Amino acid sequence: MKILFTQDALVNAGAERSHLEILSRFSEEVDVGFVYFYPKDDLKKAYQRAGIRLFFLDIPESYHFILAIRRLVKLIRQEKPDLLVSSLWRADIITRIASWITGVPLVGTLVNDSYAPLAWTDKKGLKYKVVYWLDRLTSSIPIHWIANAEALTNSHVKMLGIKKDKISVVYRGRPVPKPRSLPVPQMEGLPKPELNHEKSVDCEDIVQGDHSHRSVSLQAETTNRNFISYGRLLERKGFQDAIYAFSEVQKKYPDCSLTIFGEGPYRRELERQVHYLGLEKTVFLPGKIPNPIDTLIDGFYLEVSNTSKPQHKEIVSSTSKSTICVPAYRKNYQQLTKAHCFLFPSWYEGFSGALIEAMMAGMPIIASDIPMNLEAIENQKSALVFPVKDVKVLSEKMLWAIENPEVMTILGSKAQKTAKERFDIDKIAMQYEEMLFQVAKRKKIGEPKVKENDL
Repeated sequence: MKILFTQDALVNAGAERSHLEILSRFSEEVDVGFVYFYPKDDLKKAYQRAGIRLFFLDIPESYHFILAIRRLVKLIRQEKPDLLVSSLWRADIITRIASWITGVPLVGTLVNDSYAPLAWTDKKGLKYKVVYWLDRLTSSIPIHWIANAEALTNSHVKMLGIKKDKISVVYRGRPVPKPRSLPVPQMEGLPKPELNHEKSVDCEDIVQGDHSHRSVSLQAETTNRNFISYGRLLERKGFQDAIYAFSEVQKKYPDCSLTIFGEGPYRRELERQVHYLGLEKTVFLPGKIPNPIDTLIDGFYLEVSNTSKPQHKEIVSSTSKSTICVPAYRKNYQQLTKAHCFLFPSWYEGFSGALIEAMMAGMPIIASDIPMNLEAIENQKSALVFPVKDVKVLSEKMLWAIENPEVMTILGSKAQKTAKERFDIDKIAMQYEEMLFQVAKRKKIGEPKVKENDL
């Protein structure tokens, strides 16, 4: 079966990485082509290395729907796919119209909670009314839908009038890191770490990447004070809540730190907040990282100046080239930071790949109680959960994590077990492919058409 997938761009974000992981694992029974419209292509080389055929339609950044529809219709007529699959709002609208024009059936995807109450509190005016009605009026075009969380099914049934029996749920997945032997990298002049066997927890410390791997018992940390988070720097990601909560935590534990990786339009606001709260020496915004799960498992090095501590101005500046983050196994910089706890304070999401990565790494987690998160984690069983946007409770959970490191390690181990069982990308890719074949079979897509004179 020949399938043409469409997406806005190839930025290094959740939906884009998920498609890369899934499509690269499809069987030879599927001929995959991938269309992107807008000129952001962080993941282009990764898609090419995976052997995925790419079609760039070179649409100027913004909307330009008419131009995009014309170019997609032309490509569809050239490639003659059996099925289309679209993802993200602009690509969804463009592909729905192209599907209607060409008659090639379309499977839509639901990957963001675009209609969550919090998502629409500040979305007022004509623009957002047009966005909503375009979405609703064209939502009848797809023959089926794939959602990455059950909560997305419910919100889109309500807001777009999609029939629930036309939606199937396939969760996001991530690769299971494989254990291999590797000596733990040492910084010259620093003492070797000692395992406290009385406090060790029987689970794997595993490393993902091109480097060698190690397999050891993950010990319960005697301290739990380095917090980490990452994602696009957007208001809805709730990083500002994490910073406010951290400012309270630091009053009791001044030696703790918070590192937030990622880039985005909300960077300046976060920088101003860090400066206003006087947290320049303990809150860091180093920018993007190439492989989040390596950073979660191995730790990371922040390049520092001649002083013994990282300089906040170097770390948060979007134009600075002197401060970078590298995975722990690559280079020996002056200061290794090992993260102890992953914060996920998002206001609304699809089913988060970042959360699954933290689970796969066995990292203790504190997350907001939005419905998508609760489909992956359980409060006090595999993570700590706090009411979304509640900075006071978040700070209390962070303090509890610092003061109960052994319990947090056990929660991280249980989250890792859940992730391996439910969100292994090999299983998810198989489910996704099987779902597309089921849809095709029901609609008799890809079957040779019998002409009357052949009967």
